[in-house]
Amino acid sequence: MITELNERSRSIFRYIVDSYLTSGVPVGSRTIAELSGIQLSPASIRNTMSDLEKAGLLFSPHTSAGRIPTELGLRLYIDGLMQIGALSKEEQSSIEAVCSEAGRPVNEMLERTSSLLSGLSSCASLVVAPKTNEAVKQIQFVQLQPRKILAVIVLQNGLVENRVMDMDHDVPAPSLIAASNYLNAKIAGRTLGEAEGDILKDIKAHQSQLDAITQRLVKKGLALPASGGTEGRIIIRGQSHLLEDVKALEDLERARALLGYLEEHQNMLGLLGSIDEAQGVQIFIGTENKIFDQSGWSLVISPYKNADEKIIGAIGVIGPTRLNYDRIIPMVDFTSRVVAKLVDEF
Repeated sequence: MITELNERSRSIFRYIVDSYLTSGVPVGSRTIAELSGIQLSPASIRNTMSDLEKAGLLFSPHTSAGRIPTELGLRLYIDGLMQIGALSKEEQSSIEAVCSEAGRPVNEMLERTSSLLSGLSSCASLVVAPKTNEAVKQIQFVQLQPRKILAVIVLQNGLVENRVMDMDHDVPAPSLIAASNYLNAKIAGRTLGEAEGDILKDIKAHQSQLDAITQRLVKKGLALPASGGTEGRIIIRGQSHLLEDVKALEDLERARALLGYLEEHQNMLGLLGSIDEAQGVQIFIGTENKIFDQSGWSLVISPYKNADEKIIGAIGVIGPTRLNYDRIIPMVDFTSRVVAKLVDEF
């Protein structure tokens, strides 16, 4: 559609969108005539704005005579008119420093990255941790309550997963140690699922080596969901930013609905399915986004890949449709590339 706009329409449309994304305020013909540098009368500008509205690119909120872009208009702008900026050296250094801080496990690095991205963008951020069936490096059982045990699973790629298990009987400290030592000796760099068959056979053949409580604990540990699963967990930070731009009751209700959805992290684990074929950054505007299916919000997201070019996770930003796209797109892109490199090194 961009090729169907003449130069006058294109200039006015670009100015309206640029101004709206900066201020959030509807743009009127008088403002364009006085501030844009476009050499046209307010009447001529109004006529062009009317044509753009008929084309479905602009609309007029009921509270103002000015115009703002529709979702279709924003899509046209992003795909054909927007000039993407570049991150400053300081921003790049900040991202690299947080991501590459030595000695931190992968999941902690991803949590810090999500917090940093939220702070830099003033939006909510999300990170989909690597989806993998990674082998287990070590497992340890920790007692939370007499019958509630925490399984701390350290994966070969550095990720640490915590799973809580409910037991039928009290578990003494020696059984926790014995079960941990037994599993660590038997797993030998495999996933729990891969090691399960051999371990159960070994328990059956050497029942006298483990007491009944330790055997139950080992079996309970083996029955945990496969480490890493087929999809990674979602790390979301900065949800409070979504309330900062609320100006009306309708906006508040929409923001609350989105916050409620984001709290149900499991609902978002289909996220990778929508970007599995993606190359680089993808932008979902308003109702284009089938993940939380609401107007008024946009998602800028980029997958990150391993050395085999397989998508293993994603990094993104969620905010109002009037996002500062030309700044956030390179921010998400750069962060995803830094994370991809670091995750692959673990």
